Amino acid sequence: MSVVVVTGSAGLIGSETCSYFANQGFDIVGVDNDMRRVFFGDEASTAWNRQRLEASLGARYRHETLDIRDREGVERLFARYGRQIVLIVHTAAQPSHDWAASDPHTDFTVNANGTLTLLEAARHQCPEAVFIFTSTNKVYGDRPNTLPLVEQEKRWEIDPSHPYHAGIDEHMSIDASKHSLFGASKAAADLLVQEYGRYFGMKTGTFRGGCLTGPNHSGTQLHGFLAYLMKCVCTGRPYTVFGYKGKQVRDNIHSHDLVTAFDAFFRAPRPGEVYNIGGGRHSNCSMLEAIEMCEEIAGRRLNWTYTETNRIGDHIWYISDLRKFQSHFPEWRQRYGLRDLLEEMHDLNAERWAREG
Repeated sequence: MSVVVVTGSAGLIGSETCSYFANQGFDIVGVDNDMRRVFFGDEASTAWNRQRLEASLGARYRHETLDIRDREGVERLFARYGRQIVLIVHTAAQPSHDWAASDPHTDFTVNANGTLTLLEAARHQCPEAVFIFTSTNKVYGDRPNTLPLVEQEKRWEIDPSHPYHAGIDEHMSIDASKHSLFGASKAAADLLVQEYGRYFGMKTGTFRGGCLTGPNHSGTQLHGFLAYLMKCVCTGRPYTVFGYKGKQVRDNIHSHDLVTAFDAFFRAPRPGEVYNIGGGRHSNCSMLEAIEMCEEIAGRRLNWTYTETNRIGDHIWYISDLRKFQSHFPEWRQRYGLRDLLEEMHDLNAERWAREG
């Protein structure tokens, strides 16, 4: 029996990972205690997604309601399966820079201490397993905002002659910038995962995500902007755009495309590596562009307002440079463009959102 352990298994990336590797013939142990509900309220609960996983994957999936900060509990879990564990995909996190400021202790212990607990359990119980960590572009803080951006009609852009026109690469410094407390806690975890690869020789990989999205996202105002935006369009809820004239740009990668990148790394790991991963130039949009596209797909207008104050540490323009990952894993391809993923998000969720109100 080959086991894949997935933390945050009922979340967006976790659930996609569970389904993908179960379909590859692996047994899945999902670790999720629905902390997203604690962070963002009942509407953000991932219980519905856990139930979907259990129904669709059956005996291939075993759920563990376990807090990743529970050192003894995590050690017992890893000891139970030992070297049968071939892959750990760590997606569990406190994911919002706004929320982090309200409870820094919880944010840091979940993001940093929880990651350390998992790394130590893996080092002692299954040291040959591949360990994949979903980090964030927020480790770069607001440094991307120092780039020479050009204002266009509906978005901010960077000059085509600039070295970062293809996207921001892994050489951007994480120092001397405002990260938000969330960015700092994720940076601590990011460095830990790198270090366990470089110091202990574990097969660790760090993926610094842009906007990770997909139909299984329990989007809320504080996290998961495309899913929450489409939900607001479909249900008539009011939506607020924060700063930068609504022209701030994000690259958006579908959860399926991210998980196929995980699979490529799993099959040919490069210990201690770091990759910027997102939609890149293939899939990105400004807030204004996203609103227009969601309205067009849903056939409804969004009730939105604008406030001049941007979120602290928010990026004006961020597109990931995927060339390092693509050079290491040239067989990897993105399946979803922006419109594809938004149409799927709408088609699979509109009825459920309508029932929820």
